[in-house]
Amino acid sequence: MRTVTVERQPLRTGVLMPARDLAVAWALIVVIAALAWVFTVGQARDMGVEPGTMGMALPLFLVLWLAMMAAMMLPSVAPVAVTWARGIGRQSSGAARAARTTEFLGGYLLVWTAFGLLAYGGLALTGHLVERDPDAGRWIGATAFALAGLYQFGPLKYVCLRHCRSPMAQLMRYAGYRPRLRDLRVGLHHGGYCLGCCWALMVVLVPLGVMNVAAMAGIAVVIFLEKLWRRGPLLARVSGVAFLVLAVLAPFQSWLLPGLTPSDMMM
Repeated sequence: MRTVTVERQPLRTGVLMPARDLAVAWALIVVIAALAWVFTVGQARDMGVEPGTMGMALPLFLVLWLAMMAAMMLPSVAPVAVTWARGIGRQSSGAARAARTTEFLGGYLLVWTAFGLLAYGGLALTGHLVERDPDAGRWIGATAFALAGLYQFGPLKYVCLRHCRSPMAQLMRYAGYRPRLRDLRVGLHHGGYCLGCCWALMVVLVPLGVMNVAAMAGIAVVIFLEKLWRRGPLLARVSGVAFLVLAVLAPFQSWLLPGLTPSDMMM
């Protein structure tokens, strides 16, 4: 008896996943990001916007920091993360699939956790300086805006942005990694480039306020468009100009610095 073999239709060039799988993956990402936003907004309403660490101990700050990163970063890293997770699903099953996916996510979050430690130290320092001299906040804010603006024009920004905007090139590179701890290395590698692309945008939360929901949402939109919009590199330059303008205005416009203004002065 003759056997008829039915072959799956290959994906079109440039399509990383079947449309149905892609829709399900994006829906899951939207749900996770939405839950992270709900948690972050709820915490922000209770805490308000103040200088420094707002009295948070380091463990609590890191929990909140990771929730913020999930809310702000997850949609923009989805093309690479979803496709790599899909590849894990095709090569593994059951417990092995869960372990590999956890390893990948753990590597990515480890990078942002390390940056969260630096952010906590920076916030503690700026909070101490503002407490000693409230006028210091004006120059700290100007420095933060200037640093973010200049970095948006720097070569390292565009090396990392180009990497984040080329998911297929990344996946081909990652496929050559040795199997041992491959998924952890992929998470660390992609997280490192993601950090290199976006860390300066996070710095502007120092003057705007770490718990400033409007500022977080605006930066999240900029990150998303930089990585996924075809004019993302142009947007990076435009945002750089905007930050430099804010750096010039910050010493003279205290309303631009809610994250560096003591609550009693704001009242």
